[in-house]
Amino acid sequence: MPTVAPPDTGQLTREQLLEAYRVMRTIREFEERLHTEFATGEIPGFVHLYAGEEAIAAGVCAHLRPDDYVASTHRGHGHAIAKGCDAKAMMAEIYGKKSGLCHGKGGSMHIADLSKGMLGANGIVGGGPPLVCGVGLTARVNGTDQVAVSFTGDGGSNQGTFLESLNLAACWQLPCVFVIEDNGYAESTPPAFHQAGVDIAKRADGFGLPGVEVDGFDFFAVHEAAGEAVRRARSGGGASLLVCKVMRYYGHFEGDQQTYRGADEVKELRATRDCLQTFARRVTEAGGIEQDELTDIDEGVRKLLDEAVAEAKAGPDPGADEVITDVYVKY
Repeated sequence: MPTVAPPDTGQLTREQLLEAYRVMRTIREFEERLHTEFATGEIPGFVHLYAGEEAIAAGVCAHLRPDDYVASTHRGHGHAIAKGCDAKAMMAEIYGKKSGLCHGKGGSMHIADLSKGMLGANGIVGGGPPLVCGVGLTARVNGTDQVAVSFTGDGGSNQGTFLESLNLAACWQLPCVFVIEDNGYAESTPPAFHQAGVDIAKRADGFGLPGVEVDGFDFFAVHEAAGEAVRRARSGGGASLLVCKVMRYYGHFEGDQQTYRGADEVKELRATRDCLQTFARRVTEAGGIEQDELTDIDEGVRKLLDEAVAEAKAGPDPGADEVITDVYVKY
């Protein structure tokens, strides 16, 4: 992992630190609960969990305004929560319910909420970068200072859509930030077997863009680097590439046997590379945040998820008369 000197916790207000923890804890509990519930067979479709990567979504989205946009991946729950999507409506969507964010039609891999600037999770690998180029172009044409962020995996960084989007954003000076979540495996394949060169951040050099690699387990490292990239984009400086090195705690999808992982790899990660534990230790040792305050957040989040699952299970299914709604945009 790269060594990055993160900013002192004092550079963030007490309220910002507590909110960052709340976001990360909500993502973690949401994913841990889904892991349990999916095993019951009640959730339709595929589910890809974000646990372990919480610091990336929280660190990046902490700099975004409600009118900024993000484009996600098939592993999109963390991005949605960090961008402000309602956790209960997300859970209902994953259960395929009418009360879901997309009325039960999107499910886990296509969950979206345009009112929150969440363009959607995306089942197409590398599908997000072109979307944020569109947002960036809109911002330029309209003369706003909105910023668009795409999240892409290390496997998706090899897609033509990703590289073409870097080129387009560089040529047109678009206010975009391209975030690579390098979580160690493109499905089940380590980067050494699928990518020429080991430093994705250096790919930015070919397009004249700044590129930086940070420790994706460290909220403060991500927050610092993302802040610089977002400020650059918002002030007219153009696009940036941010590569976050991290590892996911679960398989590529729920049901993945993970035979490609080393013995006790995940156990070791949870014990030594947990962004929530690291964050909690740093902010309590620095003073200003008490452990009891973090415990209160933990309890509140667990209550929220209990309610979200109960309401999702009890919620109504979409009716047959809704099959062809939301298919075409009406202008």
